[in-house]
Amino acid sequence: MTLLEGLNTGDRFAHSIGAQLTEVRDGYAKAELTVEERHLNGAGVCQGGVMYTLADLAFAGVANCHGILTLGINNTITFLKSGQLGDRIIAECTETLDHHKLPYCDIRVTNQRGELLAAMTGLAYRTKKDFPFEALM
Repeated sequence: MTLLEGLNTGDRFAHSIGAQLTEVRDGYAKAELTVEERHLNGAGVCQGGVMYTLADLAFAGVANCHGILTLGINNTITFLKSGQLGDRIIAECTETLDHHKLPYCDIRVTNQRGELLAAMTGLAYRTKKDFPFEALM
């Protein structure tokens, strides 16, 4: 099984909201979803937790691409613009620092027009456990 397949099926919460990884490379991952009625908050815009979950899924793709079980320990997200019903939202994560214990990433969440909706940073902890997969994609 590839890392992309493993995270898409293994992250049951992300899967339940329709989020999925669409690309994983060394130090880069992309996750996407289309905003549906179920993703809207009381103000009628995309719930921030949906954008956070999408960004976190991309973060998991990058953090685990080295074959070692790596878990997020600190994330900071700033919401800059609302996602709207029907928007295709995309989270792209890049590894800023490939530290042996505490890798650090930047994640951008945009819509289908390339408008920046949220910016997130992620700090992770690399365990001593292998996280085996056959290929990234």
